[in-house]
Amino acid sequence: MTKTSSRSNAAEAAEIAASASGVIWSMLYRRLVFFIALLAAPFLFAQESLQHVEENVSVGYVMVPFTVLGQHSAPITDLASAEVSLLVDGIPVQSDMFEKSMDAPVSFTILIDGSGSMALAGKMEAARAAVESLIARRKKGDDFSLFVFDDKEAHEVVPFTDDPQKVLTAMYGIKPWGKTAFFDAVSTMPERSRLGRNATRAIILLSDGIDNASKLTREQLSKTLEGLAIPIYSLGLREASEAELKRQTAESSSDIALLADVATQTGGRLFLGNRPEQLAKAVDRIELDLRAQYLIGFTPTGKGAVKYRRISLKASGRVQSVRVRAGYRGTEPPVLTKANERKRS
Repeated sequence: MTKTSSRSNAAEAAEIAASASGVIWSMLYRRLVFFIALLAAPFLFAQESLQHVEENVSVGYVMVPFTVLGQHSAPITDLASAEVSLLVDGIPVQSDMFEKSMDAPVSFTILIDGSGSMALAGKMEAARAAVESLIARRKKGDDFSLFVFDDKEAHEVVPFTDDPQKVLTAMYGIKPWGKTAFFDAVSTMPERSRLGRNATRAIILLSDGIDNASKLTREQLSKTLEGLAIPIYSLGLREASEAELKRQTAESSSDIALLADVATQTGGRLFLGNRPEQLAKAVDRIELDLRAQYLIGFTPTGKGAVKYRRISLKASGRVQSVRVRAGYRGTEPPVLTKANERKRS
């Protein structure tokens, strides 16, 4: 055998060895991938199951912002915890938190109706005046965001900022057009409003209340707002006299009632008006509400069905009225026993 043929045979042997090594590594790689997939499968299944379960479990904590009013509808700013009782479905509940939020900074989410109907009767001009009034009353630490909706879901125009000039400038760029997807827009706002940096938050809704393009129904919107801890203040850009619904057409009454329902369900308020002095007065009332808020809360027990439960507050003495969110979706609350009541007092 010659040296040349020896080298040739050696080269062939090396190629065969390399090929075999490649096959072996390929087989090992496929087995490794298969083994990892087997290990990961239960985890992925658990994740899917967890996501499915999370959609059906109750909230972990129920925080209830509320405002109490005394004579002449003036906010009471020195309420003591013993002066108010929390009830769920009419049953007294043991709360584990009571805090005051007086003159605290607020994160305002401004939601403007940009549909074609807002171009009529000076509604968009009124909306701009309302926003100018809100910003003129700002306090240190307040931040603002601006969203606009028409026949689509609300889209962000100005993200949360402590520079109000950005909001004012953007307001003048809004050109009313198209139909109104009111239900769709409002349903997306609770989550977006949480991007504000302050603990006290509010959604300022400026609209005439008309909806003619939503995919959601009014009932579905109501479901979305169940348990929302962020008040929606509806500024209905209509004549204040339209508050007397019985004198209006069925369609007009429905529009105003919609704005009222959204506000009431979330612990906010409805204001009607399209003149600067009316809107300035409405903003003053909103400021009083938000700067003089209380927070009361509790942890659901985890027992019982996950369902919608109605919240109410009982106060006596100087308290004339209370504004509070309508309820929460979750399990049973902790019932207030006689022993706990004695500790509380």
